[in-house]
Amino acid sequence: MEFQVPQFIEVEDKIFGPLTFLQFIYVAGSGGFLVAMWLLLPSWLAIIVSAPVVALGVGLAFFKINQRPLMAILEAAFNYAVGAKLYIWQKKKKELPAAADIALIGQAEEDPAKYVPAATANKIKDMAWSLDVREHAFGEPEESREERSR
Repeated sequence: MEFQVPQFIEVEDKIFGPLTFLQFIYVAGSGGFLVAMWLLLPSWLAIIVSAPVVALGVGLAFFKINQRPLMAILEAAFNYAVGAKLYIWQKKKKELPAAADIALIGQAEEDPAKYVPAATANKIKDMAWSLDVREHAFGEPEESREERSR
């Protein structure tokens, strides 16, 4: 038994001519606001008051930023502006070296082994974990393949 699978599920249906339902609502709402202002106010004031509303309605209906509708961008901006933010800043204390330490600084330049970073247990664990993750992401290690083939 064969079934038809929908092909373009991300494309919204055009309901009102070339407009989707949301586009129609945005354009009709801003057009209705323009007509209401035109009837209630003098024509020059109606244009000034309704121009930003009509521009917003047309922008919401047709304008996209990075393939995302303007409504999603405005929602993200609002959530960012209203949401809680965490600012962390910690001042690092600088200590001036003592006279004995100044003499050791000159010796450190002569000994290149002091410049090699120490491999702590945490760094080794982190490296082992990242290698393990990479093995699982790209397939099994060679050793386990050989054991299975025996």
